[in-house]
Amino acid sequence: PLSNFIRETVHAVVEALGLEKDETIVQGIANRWESGTLVLRPADASVQAKEVPLETFFHKIVMIRNNLRVLEQKVNASDKLSDADKFELQQYITRCYGSLTTFNILFKKKEDQFSSGP
Repeated sequence: PLSNFIRETVHAVVEALGLEKDETIVQGIANRWESGTLVLRPADASVQAKEVPLETFFHKIVMIRNNLRVLEQKVNASDKLSDADKFELQQYITRCYGSLTTFNILFKKKEDQFSSGP
């Protein structure tokens, strides 16, 4: 069907451009969170709560991770940064990953989750 064709085309383009490897593609949100809602309710009852579909929130988390990976690759490939600068920036990136471990419960597969270590 069309969905398989689209999926195969996307995988081929991603691979051809070297954007990410198949094992880095996130399999999706954990089943228990599908069609769920993130509710941000302020303490002040006069202020309206904000609801966000969990799939939207999850997509944003995955995009943050993808952007961190691109940043990490650019830092490591840079010939203008000293090794000390690369190390320092890598430490910040690692701390960002560590801060995002809170959201690991959203991932379907454990290998897609964030890790603060190597």
